[in-house]
Amino acid sequence: MYSEYSSTHRRQQGVSLPGLLTWSVAIVLVAIFGMRLIPAYVEFAAVKKVLVAIASDPDLRNAGSREIRMAFDKRASVDDIKTVNGSDIVIKKQDEQIVLNVSYTVTKPLFANLSLLIDFDAASN
Repeated sequence: MYSEYSSTHRRQQGVSLPGLLTWSVAIVLVAIFGMRLIPAYVEFAAVKKVLVAIASDPDLRNAGSREIRMAFDKRASVDDIKTVNGSDIVIKKQDEQIVLNVSYTVTKPLFANLSLLIDFDAASN
């Protein structure tokens, strides 16, 4: 009889209500951060891709800074880059190669008066 009694009173397993609420809040916060941050990082990747493409373009190897900035603005409009424009680019020449660099800051509001400030630094090399 003792063995039957101990086998029926096993400890219950599962998630309690406070545990469920805690995990739900954590998942919602991660989702909010993700929805706010992913577009900024996608745009950063697009900026980096455009800088590399312009720096490696043989037609722009001997171009002046004005032509390089115009080429960036054209490609930025195609890639829907709104944070950076051609006038923000720093252009240098190293060993007969163009090196493009841009630094910018993105502020993403989260909720109420809380915002995220993200610093980006993209270069063509």
